[in-house]
Amino acid sequence: MLFYLFLFSVGSFVGFLSGLLGIGGGIIMFPLLLYVPPLLGFESIDVKSITGLTMMQGFFASLSAMFFYKKHGLVNKSLVLSLGPALIISSLTGALASKFVPDRALLFIFGALAMVAAAMMFIPRSYSDDHLTEDKVIFNKTTAIIIGSMLGFLIGLVGQGGAFIIIPTLLYILKIPLRVALGSTLAIGLFSATAGLIGKVATGQVPFSMAWPLILGAFFSVKLGGVVGKKTKTEVLRWILALIISATAIKVWLDIF
Repeated sequence: MLFYLFLFSVGSFVGFLSGLLGIGGGIIMFPLLLYVPPLLGFESIDVKSITGLTMMQGFFASLSAMFFYKKHGLVNKSLVLSLGPALIISSLTGALASKFVPDRALLFIFGALAMVAAAMMFIPRSYSDDHLTEDKVIFNKTTAIIIGSMLGFLIGLVGQGGAFIIIPTLLYILKIPLRVALGSTLAIGLFSATAGLIGKVATGQVPFSMAWPLILGAFFSVKLGGVVGKKTKTEVLRWILALIISATAIKVWLDIF
């Protein structure tokens, strides 16, 4: 029972961050499920099961948070339809292939993606357009499709919806305003999360008994995170994202070496 309470608490915390920062929460959940259970006296969860759980929770958290952002005009349909389909095919391929990739290699890939994402988030940027709603956004569709194809496979491998790398890409390569980037990333992440989840379930990498408390916890906290995020300055949101991604990257790399 205590273990399931722990999972519910993790789901609630990660769900709040999903609503606050527009992320599925995998980059937070992955290290929490990997490192914390042994510290609390619970049995360790293997990496493949963790990737399946992050996909499952990320899907439902993203779906819930996306509706909140869409209601406020912060989900760009054109951006979603450019990146999403490219992600779903390559992410499904990566998720299926992950069954044959060693745990250490998956950690290495995850750490590399997090390191690149963290470095991008520390690049100075202008906040002048962050007040814009989705109907005012302009971007290069060809570049978006290429990005989706390249990132999808790696995202599927490590069992992530991909928000932690997609958000910096939208901000610094496609030049999308931050709030629209957060809202659109949730919808984009549903494509890769759906494909990745299918792959994880098909290869038996989702322990369903552990998935339901994570999902239940997220269900109650996502909207609260969205309300808080809407009232928070975009500069603050950016730095929170940068610090979270950086801390995760550092921890993973320390464990690899």
